Amino acid sequence: MNAAGQLRGKRALVTGGRQGIGRGIVEAFLAEGAEVLACGRGGRGDLPAACTWHQTDVADAAAVEALAVATGPLDVLVNNAGVQLEKTVADSSDDDWDLVMGVNARGVFNTCRAFIPRMRKPASIINIGSISGRMADPRMALYNASKAFVHGLTRSIAVDHGPDIRCNAICPGWIETGMLEAAFELAADPGRARQDALARHPVRRFGQPADIAAMAVWLASDAAAFATGQMFTVDGGLTAASPLRPGLS
Repeated sequence: MNAAGQLRGKRALVTGGRQGIGRGIVEAFLAEGAEVLACGRGGRGDLPAACTWHQTDVADAAAVEALAVATGPLDVLVNNAGVQLEKTVADSSDDDWDLVMGVNARGVFNTCRAFIPRMRKPASIINIGSISGRMADPRMALYNASKAFVHGLTRSIAVDHGPDIRCNAICPGWIETGMLEAAFELAADPGRARQDALARHPVRRFGQPADIAAMAVWLASDAAAFATGQMFTVDGGLTAASPLRPGLS
């Protein structure tokens, strides 16, 4: 999608950048020549040395404000930090709400509020939404709601802060990360659940963090200068397919 070095000269922050999709974006941005900073609640792990790490809980508004002051101006902000919890509304506790909405919704709001006034113009904000923000996954009430919030906030930022800031969301489908493995482990027959899920993907595979990172690179680059306020679904065709299998229609 992009020639190497397309992000050269840009400063980017990736929240939740230590693993999974976040790490994929960190590595792709570095490969494209960006100066990359990342943050998360724990340590940096084995992230590339070229990436500057800040230990920050994005659900904590004061901590995010301190991070914004410490990092200085950015060209690109990627809101990737997120948590997942498998419960219905009736089963969810106040603590569950605080955890999921705190990171997935309040965390995105906190970082956008803190960094928007400090971003170099024109800038790009990339929020990691989900296909779950458009259709409800069973027993994922708070997660579904939190991603729908991200989609709505994305549109609002694009409308309120254009043309200085473009804001888009990437809506991943089933990506090979720890979250996906945890979901399969909850199934009665994890192996069968995995095969059934694969059969529902026209590309016959799950996504990789690099698949999402490729879209993030484009949205961060000047090549996407006319793209804003959009939800870009990257799901291997999962949501394009009918729920009926061949021969059942």
